Amino acid sequence: MTHSLSVSHLAIHPVKSLKKISVEQGVIDHMGFVNDRRWMVVEPNGKFMTQRHYPKMVLVSAVPNNEGLTLSAPGMSDLVVEDPEQQPTTSVNNVVVWNDTLKAVDAGNTVSQWLSEFLGVSCRMVKFSKEVQRQVDLRFASKGDSTGFADGFPFLLTTEASLQELNSRLSSPVTMDHFRPNIVIRGAEAYAEDTWKRIKIGDVVFRVAKPCSRCVMTTVDPMTGEKTGKDPLMTLSRYRKTEMGVIFGQNLIHESEGKIRLGDKIEIIE
Repeated sequence: MTHSLSVSHLAIHPVKSLKKISVEQGVIDHMGFVNDRRWMVVEPNGKFMTQRHYPKMVLVSAVPNNEGLTLSAPGMSDLVVEDPEQQPTTSVNNVVVWNDTLKAVDAGNTVSQWLSEFLGVSCRMVKFSKEVQRQVDLRFASKGDSTGFADGFPFLLTTEASLQELNSRLSSPVTMDHFRPNIVIRGAEAYAEDTWKRIKIGDVVFRVAKPCSRCVMTTVDPMTGEKTGKDPLMTLSRYRKTEMGVIFGQNLIHESEGKIRLGDKIEIIE
């Protein structure tokens, strides 16, 4: 049976592990969506911080603007963070994302104090340096494929049908926000995305690089910033466990720059 596949949702996460922003279109550059995970919160030693250990991060909103970002969070005054790469003097430090050590530009003491106060732990914020290229894992990518501060890949695709199928197994349904995709597809059968190898969205071709292995971040309620128990991860592990872990969604790598929009049709190339 042939279904008409289309884009039902697009999102960016300007700061890694902070709140998502829904968008009507996504502009794609060499690293993925413009404004997607180009900033990151780090421990004082430069190690990346995520909701896995700091679930309240999901309550912080970061909205890109011409100056840099505007941060907001419950009980905090909004803070404009100027792009540190546009400042006359900058501090460039080593930061760590999983197995990668990268140079990043420190965003200054004011935002460090603001985030430290809200999260209750000492931290700093950094911006991905324009001088840096972060190679995607060559087991799944080609030389020159790059990404920003995402865990490993420029894009995460999920489908509405796969979420509906998962929710049919859960006593308390979850939203797609638990999985933090960039691209959500309507019209596919549940887990059809597991079989795709190359797809075209609008005018942009993507390679389906690998299934996305899921972690405890899926158990953080994106509305409250609190861990809600073992689901959906526990239920997923009963029927979606592979040698790559518990999988939901597919990591994509784009073959060109361009733009995709809500409502764009999807072509399965192979």
